[in-house]
Amino acid sequence: MRIRKVVIPAAGLGTRLYPITKSQPKEMLPLGRKPAIQLVAEEAVSNGLHQILLITGYHKRAIEDHFDMAAGNGQDSAENAHLFPGILGREDIDIFFVRQSHPDGLGDAITHAKTFVGDEPFAIALGDAVIANQSHCADLLSRMAEVFAKKEPAGVVAVREVPIELVGSYGVVNPSNGEGQVFRISDIVEKPSRDAAPSNLAVTARYIFSPQVFSYLAHTPRDASNEVQLTDAMRLMLQDGHEIWAMKLAPEEIRYDVGNFYEYAKAFITMALADPDEGSALCAYIRELVDSRPSSSSTGPGEDQR
Repeated sequence: MRIRKVVIPAAGLGTRLYPITKSQPKEMLPLGRKPAIQLVAEEAVSNGLHQILLITGYHKRAIEDHFDMAAGNGQDSAENAHLFPGILGREDIDIFFVRQSHPDGLGDAITHAKTFVGDEPFAIALGDAVIANQSHCADLLSRMAEVFAKKEPAGVVAVREVPIELVGSYGVVNPSNGEGQVFRISDIVEKPSRDAAPSNLAVTARYIFSPQVFSYLAHTPRDASNEVQLTDAMRLMLQDGHEIWAMKLAPEEIRYDVGNFYEYAKAFITMALADPDEGSALCAYIRELVDSRPSSSSTGPGEDQR
């Protein structure tokens, strides 16, 4: 069955980005000219996913307003039409909204999609993480869908290699048949210690599941933070013998996060420098800023420190 539906969770509070997220959703923070969640939706549409469910929550009304086609919000202007490619104004794209009233974890957020999903397999694309390549809209979800159709597993997850000191920030998979570009996993551990991590392959914001995931989410115990985690439901599925496969990001694919200020700043700068109108001028300005800074032996936090 062809995958038509994508669920985009966007109900998190964004506390690590306070105070800039106290009055606006983190998913609406701009990456260049566009908010992060628009880039996520464009990626989904470019991969053939034309039915989109956005899971929002408290203080997230701006997301619904952004995707509203009401006349007068700027989207009906020919001058602005190029800023909304592939999403708005197309009769074959359906966008729905549902609210997660309490931020009770990613697993709980996904349960709100059960009616929308029905009996079809579906994709999940986290609303605060953009997967892009040089053409901006990566085909990762399409490649994952091909694996799902071929292997007929319970799920397929995207993974990437992270420095071993960062594994405690992610769900980490244990490969069961080697570590090629596509492999079956035998276990998944949420935020393991460095010594307990089964690998350095971290789950990376994109998933495809059969609808049976909902029955597991319904019986997944809450974690120490009283939240329902999708990782824990996946682990239960694996323990019951269901297959879950992993796909590594391609070498040219990059995950851009809107999770903490350092990662957000990097993502914004990268997207702004790629702007066809102002990117070259911004690049020259940044070079000027760097050249004018006094020399210092101290450096900012590198990726290996995050």
